[in-house]
Amino acid sequence: MFQWDAESTYIQEPPFLLDMRMTAPASLPPIYGARCLIALGDSVTTDHISPAGSIKADSPAGKFLLEAGVPPSEFNSYGSRRGNDRIMTRGTFANIRIRNILVPETEGGVTKYFPTGEMMSIYEAAMRYKETQTPLIVLAGTEYGTGSSRDWAAKGTALLGIKVVIASSFERIHRGNLVGMGVLPLEFPPGVTWQSLELTGEEEFSFPEIGSDFVPGSEITVKAEREVSPNLFSETEFRVKVRIDTPVELQYFLNGGILQTVVRNLSTFHGESAECCGNCEAH
Repeated sequence: MFQWDAESTYIQEPPFLLDMRMTAPASLPPIYGARCLIALGDSVTTDHISPAGSIKADSPAGKFLLEAGVPPSEFNSYGSRRGNDRIMTRGTFANIRIRNILVPETEGGVTKYFPTGEMMSIYEAAMRYKETQTPLIVLAGTEYGTGSSRDWAAKGTALLGIKVVIASSFERIHRGNLVGMGVLPLEFPPGVTWQSLELTGEEEFSFPEIGSDFVPGSEITVKAEREVSPNLFSETEFRVKVRIDTPVELQYFLNGGILQTVVRNLSTFHGESAECCGNCEAH
């Protein structure tokens, strides 16, 4: 019911519920050909993932504001613009101190776009992958998502098109937030890292179907295929634990996230109520 102002740089309607089906799927199909957007070490915090501080003029968010006619003196901070997904998505993984191992000896929100080998901002690479409908993943170490329970660390991850995060371990709240945004958290076995598996991040990753009969906490097999020379490929298979820990979380995940779950439940309630407003689809 809110009258959104298309010119506002502070508040915009987020796209979380766009193209949402009103019936929950029985399963989510397998993922093929996923590419690594960012590969990280240990103790990556939610502030690394979604900074709350100042917006730099040369960052994707800063460039967006400049194009919208906002002078740098009025940029304010990511924290103050958390009502605008256009800013927050551009700010995801944009912390100037984050280190992406895909592009060693760099610091800040940059990555390698593997189809061309170019180095570019993480946001730009994600949008290029989106154009080709390429699903994305994150590789990470221990204590991924530690720090404050910043909701945009999970929201921005989902809006970049990241479907899976594979880490050695997760901070408890951030793991739950990822599930709540429809992002699949997977955990390496104890003592195993993406580096010990000799993954480089250049691989294409495949993941099996997750269905309503899935048992929370079970393991799945991930396949990673990398071209080592023209027409010669190397394949690695490894087991990971699915960190969907409860049946309720499984339902959130199959629905696409907690927001979609709430909307579906509201629609069901209105459809069965004697006082139904007659506009259930809108709900």
